[in-house]
Amino acid sequence: MNHFDYKNGELFCEDIAVSDIAKEVGTPLYLYSKATLERHFKAFDSGFENLDHLTCFAVKSCSNIAVLSIFSTLGGGADIVSGGELYRALSAGMDPKRIIYSGVGKTEEELRYGLQSGILLFNVESEQELHRLNSVAAELDMRAPVAFRVNPDVDPKTHAYISTGLAKNKFGIPIREALDLYVQAEGMGNINVLGVSCHIGSQLTLISPFIETLRKLKSFVGQLADKGIAIKYLDLGGGVGITYDDEKPPHPIEYAKAIEEELAGLEVTLILEPGRVIVGNAGIMVTEVQYTKTNRGGDTEKHFVVVDAGMNDLTRPSLYGAYHSISPVKEKETPLQTVDIVGPICETGDFLAKDREFPKVEQGDLLAVESAGAYGFTMASNYNSRPRVAEVMVSGDRYYVIRQRESRESLIQGETIPDFNR
Repeated sequence: MNHFDYKNGELFCEDIAVSDIAKEVGTPLYLYSKATLERHFKAFDSGFENLDHLTCFAVKSCSNIAVLSIFSTLGGGADIVSGGELYRALSAGMDPKRIIYSGVGKTEEELRYGLQSGILLFNVESEQELHRLNSVAAELDMRAPVAFRVNPDVDPKTHAYISTGLAKNKFGIPIREALDLYVQAEGMGNINVLGVSCHIGSQLTLISPFIETLRKLKSFVGQLADKGIAIKYLDLGGGVGITYDDEKPPHPIEYAKAIEEELAGLEVTLILEPGRVIVGNAGIMVTEVQYTKTNRGGDTEKHFVVVDAGMNDLTRPSLYGAYHSISPVKEKETPLQTVDIVGPICETGDFLAKDREFPKVEQGDLLAVESAGAYGFTMASNYNSRPRVAEVMVSGDRYYVIRQRESRESLIQGETIPDFNR
């Protein structure tokens, strides 16, 4: 459930008309519902109330510090993949002992920053990273808290670009090779082995891949115990999907129940990394129709709706061929026509929807691109020298601009023209 509803034919976010916000803030914009963020976090987290667990929100899915602060207030932590995300999490008030650091390419500076910040765990993804972390920890006279991200070679049955648990993916350490690395790490003076980590992919709509993964992890934890290595944390990652079109993902409570049953008998603290399942349907992108046009040639007639949001603002349709429902902000009783909804970017691949049956719209109409809370703004860019859009959060009958729209001046901030004649 989310708090975006039509009232008398007009889309509201909680108790405010979306069109009123767009009129004052401008378009395009990302719009989040605080009530939905809270509801979704609690719905997910409460499913594991019978287990010792920590819910670490995947910052990469939606990294605005106002969003992160909500989850921090609710007792959540953060799953980060860069030094910048660590800075965001700390700036949002996250307890560093609720922060876990994933990612295949951590630099020395990033490892140092994580150690000095006192984070809960580093999810190490290669032997070279282990040695680098041990070296940096030695320089700081510290012991680095470590889990290894193991790759279980489980097919998550999702889009190839967001599958991370197969042997052919770049993530983690093959589970068949991980045991030797744990033994090696256990003998290092500046490494404290605490956990096992795994994440098989994103937008999963079946529970079975999670269960298959968990069974492999349980067996592996047993192998570690045989070597005298006790595990305190088991990080199962995230990946539960949401409904964009006709998907039927498991409810978080159903997912939690299955995990709890499979985890029985294993004395560990469970770490979870939800992202999309919490924020995906808690946000929309609002865009305005600039032009409508029809291109004709031979037997072809193609209708286009040109809006002011492009692939730089929401890249998922162009990058993944991803589907997002799109609706007029004010309901329209007009004939349907098959259209491409496209942006202003100078690329044929710049589209939000293709061959979509859509009510006939006019210049100036507002459209809501739904399920845009996850991997929306976080993947935005300045391509075509377009300032990134505003982010807005609604709470009840008030709204707050939680990120100002970038200016043209900000586009060249940090750039200089050298004096080539000096």
